[in-house]
Amino acid sequence: MQLTEDRLRSLMLQSLSGDGASYRLFLDELSLHLRSFLRRRLARQPEEIEDIVQELLLAIHNQRHTYNSRLPLTVWVHAIARYKVIDWLRRRSRHDLLNDSLDEREELFAAPDDTGAAEASLDIAKLLQQLPERQRLPIQYVRSRAGPSPMQRSGSAYQNPR
Repeated sequence: MQLTEDRLRSLMLQSLSGDGASYRLFLDELSLHLRSFLRRRLARQPEEIEDIVQELLLAIHNQRHTYNSRLPLTVWVHAIARYKVIDWLRRRSRHDLLNDSLDEREELFAAPDDTGAAEASLDIAKLLQQLPERQRLPIQYVRSRAGPSPMQRSGSAYQNPR
């Protein structure tokens, strides 16, 4: 790690002095380290790593005048990288909230099941038991006249606890 720090720091200082070849070499070597850094943190989104590396290199280029040569270069680079990854995660989470994945299309077109109706019927039965008898009896009468409940149609083995 210290060799990497020394090498990158030396190239950065030379590039800040106007050496274009050192700057190109600095960006090439730094991009390798950034890719490795991002692969460990974004293992589930490997297709995004190159875009973030490019964003990081641009941010480092734009902020290179803020580098304090008395401090380690990797600390400065990692601070920029951390903020860029956080920005990317925020953008990604907003995007994910607004867009449904096409991978879930099977769920969208799946045949409806009756479990929701059966669960709702169980919930209604439990809630009815909590009502005073004066309110519960008319509702139960109307329900009994309406025909079989979704639970009864689905063949549920639920027994009413009376």
